[in-house]
Amino acid sequence: QVQLVESGGGLVQTGDSLTLSCVASGRTINSRGMAWFRQTPGNDREFVAAIDRTGQTPYYADSVKGRFTIFRDNAYAKSTVRLQMNLLKPEDTAIYYCAARTEFYSGTSAFAGQYGHWGQGTQVTVSS
Repeated sequence: QVQLVESGGGLVQTGDSLTLSCVASGRTINSRGMAWFRQTPGNDREFVAAIDRTGQTPYYADSVKGRFTIFRDNAYAKSTVRLQMNLLKPEDTAIYYCAARTEFYSGTSAFAGQYGHWGQGTQVTVSS
């Protein structure tokens, strides 16, 4: 069973930095690609960044490329995925969700439908 717990959200100002963390547990977690998505009221979840099961191959949405960095550290039955967010903008305001791929031995994907495991979300608010 895969469980995901996010932390690190908060209220910051434009131009500030913030790092989100996702602790993922489960015997198979290290075989799954993982990602961060975000969602604002009335909108679908938007892809932010993904990383493959080894932590060596990141993939970013154009809107965050050059500002956000995704990291992954694997341990036995546990994986920690962090999203370092720099130069934050008001349009980055959203609930951020950590997700793990449904399939084993999976890489990166920007499609929410390929992620079968989700955390509870953490709010990020960027004031202007």
